[in-house]
Amino acid sequence: MLSTTKTLILFVLFSFLSFENTHAQLSPPGLGKARSAFWSAFGIKQKLDSLGKKETMTYFGLGQKSDPDNYNAFDDQAILVLNHERYHNFKLNQQYSYAVSYRRQNNYESQSPYRSEGVEQEFRVYGRYSYTLDLANQWKWKNTIRQEFRKFYTADFRPADENFQFRTRLKTQLVYHFPSKNKQALALSAEGLFAISKYNTNEKESKFGYKETRLGLYYLFQIPKTPLSMDIGYVNNRIKGYRAAKSGVHYLAVDLIWTIPYRHKLECRI
Repeated sequence: MLSTTKTLILFVLFSFLSFENTHAQLSPPGLGKARSAFWSAFGIKQKLDSLGKKETMTYFGLGQKSDPDNYNAFDDQAILVLNHERYHNFKLNQQYSYAVSYRRQNNYESQSPYRSEGVEQEFRVYGRYSYTLDLANQWKWKNTIRQEFRKFYTADFRPADENFQFRTRLKTQLVYHFPSKNKQALALSAEGLFAISKYNTNEKESKFGYKETRLGLYYLFQIPKTPLSMDIGYVNNRIKGYRAAKSGVHYLAVDLIWTIPYRHKLECRI
């Protein structure tokens, strides 16, 4: 298993090689401690102007995961996600976005038989900035910084153990677009997550620091003669201090996205 130091070095080196992807991709959220997990999502992307500079993405996603001692990714319900994000390509190769999100995550005991410990709710707001570099021969590189504020509640909206968290995410992505009419692409990504939390059980915040790394490989394609596109991917989630999964938590992810083109609003004339 790569040590935390080696993982960070690999991430920093790879972060200088970032890219942009014309496909929409609904990356899986962290699903907690497990051996394997499965993520599926359905999204609706809507173009907001004729120039293609503004758009929204709304999606619904579900995650399942294994127990910490097996690889059955469908053992336990892990998370439900509702997310809405608005994007603006405000300059050449530059984009910002902002979003609101609701998440309902299932918690389980850390020891066998891993009984349910209830549900934790999360309300999240975040913003991000991305810079894309177009390369020759269908290659694109994108670097993204994303800042999040996360607020947590129990299932009945009482304060959770973790009150709130500020989290910074640094992501790099490299995409190769195949010379195909079906808009096929292959995407490789690396993301490092750093956070600081405030807990209800003590008066002091945790220290800001590294929490995890997510490495991803995706195949993306447009379904011919439809407004639908699909992403099929693998994500390896390396969580700091989680030694039970020596090679990281293995995710299989499948997303389906429906794109609604921009339509001019017709004016009514009498």
